[in-house]
Amino acid sequence: MSLKLDFSILAKPDVTAQILNGVVTMLELTALAWLLAMAVGTLLATLRMSGNRWAEGFVAAYVEVHQNVPMLVQIFLWYFGVPALLPPGVQHWVNAHHSEFLFAFIAVGLCMGAYMSEDLRGGIRSIPKSQLEASRALGLSYLQATRLVVLPQAIRIALPTLVNHTVLLFKNTSLAMAIGVAEMTYAAREIESQSFRTVEIYLLATAVYLGISLLIMTGGSMLEARFRLKTR
Repeated sequence: MSLKLDFSILAKPDVTAQILNGVVTMLELTALAWLLAMAVGTLLATLRMSGNRWAEGFVAAYVEVHQNVPMLVQIFLWYFGVPALLPPGVQHWVNAHHSEFLFAFIAVGLCMGAYMSEDLRGGIRSIPKSQLEASRALGLSYLQATRLVVLPQAIRIALPTLVNHTVLLFKNTSLAMAIGVAEMTYAAREIESQSFRTVEIYLLATAVYLGISLLIMTGGSMLEARFRLKTR
């Protein structure tokens, strides 16, 4: 018995609208989670290289927790657990403003921030300490020297692993469907349950994820070539 594929289902206006809305939501979730992850990662990497043992201990614990607890569990914790700790008024406001999307991007961003902090820490450690010492000798504070001298170089060095973790972050946004975020995977499941065109729908979802992942990796390769540090 041969399988006949029929992609005509994708041409229906309501199906097309669901797919486009799913892609837009997926990209919004990716962008917000990435911004949060980079901000958290930069802060954690800076604290861990500060020389303060309390700060280093806190960051080490943060990284261990977020790297060893499944992201889906972290999403569930934020969506089902955190609201119970909030005042009733805040709970009502959050629920009225797409709480599932809000908690999904926070959970994904905080989790991936742990990975990106390690990427940046590796970049910082590869920079000679003499550069930081020279910056301090010129009158810059530790934070100023880190922001103006160390971090710009560390980011360029860490670009390959940062790009890899950006792709991982993008793919992990699909886990948000578990709490009802209507991103691409959620839309694909809804369309499949209505049309029973399983192969066609998930082939489309596969193509979308693959295409965007390849775009991220291509863009990352271009950035690496553009900003690669020159070595003698």
